Amino acid sequence: MELITDYIAFWQDKYDSILTYTYEHLVISFVVILLSIIVTVPLAIYMTKMKNEKIKNLIFNIANVFQTIPTVALLAIMIPLLGIGFIPSITALFLYALLPLLRNTYTGIKSIDPSIVEAAKGMGFSTFGRLFKIELPAALPYVMSGIRVTTVYIISWTTLAALIGGGGLGDLVLAGIGYNDKHMIFTGTILAIVIALILDLIFGKFEKKFSKA
Repeated sequence: MELITDYIAFWQDKYDSILTYTYEHLVISFVVILLSIIVTVPLAIYMTKMKNEKIKNLIFNIANVFQTIPTVALLAIMIPLLGIGFIPSITALFLYALLPLLRNTYTGIKSIDPSIVEAAKGMGFSTFGRLFKIELPAALPYVMSGIRVTTVYIISWTTLAALIGGGGLGDLVLAGIGYNDKHMIFTGTILAIVIALILDLIFGKFEKKFSKA
């Protein structure tokens, strides 16, 4: 009972700070997710039209390399290149977000039956008409699945952005380690988990909706 009372008192005392850390965490995560969608979805679509397999493989290999670099190491690499703070954190996390969305969108477009595309051509659909009315709607479940996976990863990885001054709930965890404060460590960790679970649930519902469509 005393532990619960102490924890409630901690929240009352640190509420504003916790809210600020949570807001920073969400901002970093959503900026990364938005940037990854804006960049990777068009790139994946373009790659499905490419004839040069070597270039396609090169793009996938580059994205895969970023995925294999340990998160802490990639964040550390950003320091001599971009310094510390928001921008290097966004850059490092964006590089991590490339592969799942790129692979899922590409797979979604390529999985469409070629006869459907040919039929659309025969009906007079332009390249953009086929893309927006046939290919993208058919690939949407794959894209949503990529966004869902990427979101959960990014929410988790954003916690490490605090190591290079990016802010977020990682700051709360690091402060807790520095002060040996279990309440701070627990709160930062559990909030990151809860955010990831809520967003995964939301995107999961969207994914199921588009899969049935």
